[in-house]
Amino acid sequence: MKLIECPRDAMQGLAQFIPTDIKINYLNSLLKVGFDTLDFGSFVSPKAIPQMRDTAEVVGKLDMSATKTKLLAIVANVRGAEEAVGFETITYLGFPLSVSETFQLKNTNKTIEQAFGDVAEIQNLCLKSNKQLVVYLSMGFGNPYNEPYSPEIVEKFTKRLVGMNINIIAPSDTIGSSSTDDIKSLFGHLIKKFPKVEFGAHLHAKQGHVGKKVKAAYKAGVKRIDCAVRGFGGCPLADNLLVGNMATELVVAELNELGAKIDIDELRLAQAMLASQYVFG
Repeated sequence: MKLIECPRDAMQGLAQFIPTDIKINYLNSLLKVGFDTLDFGSFVSPKAIPQMRDTAEVVGKLDMSATKTKLLAIVANVRGAEEAVGFETITYLGFPLSVSETFQLKNTNKTIEQAFGDVAEIQNLCLKSNKQLVVYLSMGFGNPYNEPYSPEIVEKFTKRLVGMNINIIAPSDTIGSSSTDDIKSLFGHLIKKFPKVEFGAHLHAKQGHVGKKVKAAYKAGVKRIDCAVRGFGGCPLADNLLVGNMATELVVAELNELGAKIDIDELRLAQAMLASQYVFG
């Protein structure tokens, strides 16, 4: 099981700017844990997400000398991708593609069709730069804007992405609305339909629901789960009450209970949780 730790998602909605040196220290503590991937920052407009305006400075000061963890940066357009691919230590670029037209406009100021155009250009940049594109399907489990939603729509988006040779796709429960049945049904169908795709679960959940959602994803065959220490986060552009990320410590506990193989240092995780107090209080 691949664990993707998402401090970027946890930090991005905070109103008070976290000093760059504190960010760097916290991220370096997470790099010692042994996560597969660290979603550490984003190359996006500082007007849209002020908290991430120092990502370029942060990435240059991360200690990659003794970690197996790979870095992922979120981009929202081609310009951000062009900046991100210039950093050798970044392995993955993540792009938020929404199955909701309303949310795509809110999140990237593009229509879905325009966003697909960006995905194609960013994929070409990644291939030329030896990077890999991860596409997050925002609102992948429901639509709060009274627009059409169905698992078939998610399948249609997935098929189009597969046609672009994109093979890491993460349906995202942007507002925490998914049930365990939704998770089992969607992933069970997608994994059977697209066996060569690495599907990730980017789920938001209240703490009491984390275990059940992790179990549902695991039983459905998901091999990649996003999480964030202490469950902080939530999308600041979703116009809903923020529902946090799945807390890393709860995800780890549930996966251990299920007998899943997770290769992390739990002592280092405990130390990172202590370090998180300097970021989140």
